[in-house]
Amino acid sequence: MRPSRRAVLTAATAAAVSAAPPTAAAQRHKKLRTGFERLSQDGYTPLDSQKVGIVTNPTGITRDARHIVDVMHADDRVDLTAVFGPEHGFRGTAQAGGSEGRYDDPATGLPVYDTYLKSGRPLAEIFTASGVDTVVFDIQDVGARFYTYIWTLYDCMEAAQLAGKRFVVLDRPNPVTGRAALGPVLHKEFATFVGRQPVSQAHGMTVAELARLFNGEFLTAPVPLETVTMSGWKRSDFYDASGLPWVPPSPNMPTPETALVYSGTCLFEGTNLSEGRGTTRPFELLGAEGIDRRWAAEANELGLPGVRFREAYFAPTFSKFQGKTVGGVQLHVHDRAAFDPVRTGIALLVTAKRVWSGFAWRPDHWIDKLTGSTRVRTMIDAGADTDEVVAGWQQDLAAFRRTRREYLVYR
Repeated sequence: MRPSRRAVLTAATAAAVSAAPPTAAAQRHKKLRTGFERLSQDGYTPLDSQKVGIVTNPTGITRDARHIVDVMHADDRVDLTAVFGPEHGFRGTAQAGGSEGRYDDPATGLPVYDTYLKSGRPLAEIFTASGVDTVVFDIQDVGARFYTYIWTLYDCMEAAQLAGKRFVVLDRPNPVTGRAALGPVLHKEFATFVGRQPVSQAHGMTVAELARLFNGEFLTAPVPLETVTMSGWKRSDFYDASGLPWVPPSPNMPTPETALVYSGTCLFEGTNLSEGRGTTRPFELLGAEGIDRRWAAEANELGLPGVRFREAYFAPTFSKFQGKTVGGVQLHVHDRAAFDPVRTGIALLVTAKRVWSGFAWRPDHWIDKLTGSTRVRTMIDAGADTDEVVAGWQQDLAAFRRTRREYLVYR
């Protein structure tokens, strides 16, 4: 029986597709190797004769979605003896502001120690009690100063130095690229766990680069540091160029698209508006009771590059406005290369205050901790527009960019 014309065409099309040269993105998928991939393929040489503890969470996975703790525990070439869990926990069972505590991991039997909200001598004592020689760090970051994992990195580096331990950082991609540092730089008097040191709001670095920056600029005494860098990663690459599976680094970071807007729209944590927690699109949906279509219209009038705003209504299942239907906007990024998340976040604060009489900052002025000073809040309260607020941090940002440049590894 002869095949139909449709079948012949389908087969021919499939053959043409299979014979087509791979795209540049697909070629990079094959070339990129994470720090862990390079470490394991090298036989864990930097960890020879060391008792190893690892700071990680559910994002510490291989390309085939196995957790690196499970992989290392089963490999006789490395002596993995302890795990250290950050905010949300090693296996990721805790919500924002929580951790898993001290327990033995059921899968491996390894002791798991809790690092969340611990620093300095108390954290150093945990490293000492664990008996490890080397502390390894492997957690996926999202590129924002107020995402706490980079300060877990900082605190663990400081504690390892105090405890006399080596420190090894396994690098992973910055999912929103490493092209530029953006936004206000933290002033030291506003240092908290959402910002320990003078870093810009969107830092544009990988965790290995940040570790080098911390060691060179901010730690009182440097820790013996080794960074296992990636190969095949470019500063202009977004996460989908990596070919790696995305694991939510925290419960409200479900997709790389969330990370793309987060360094700007997380500022709404410092207001009485919902930042979208309790929805399927946290940080992309923003709103409050009493807001209507005027906010989206006002924001669209600004013509911000790379993004449009849709009038949106949603009912959060937890957090602010739980169970209530609120109005607001949804961000739709249509040109991520042109999109500036921090400028966009400021513009949304300015326009929300302009169109909604109920706008208010959180009473504890959390916005100052997020932005790193009182400047953003006081300028917006004084009636400054987006360009004026953004202009206010340029001098600090230029100084940070000069410092940052010395620690960049990738092109």
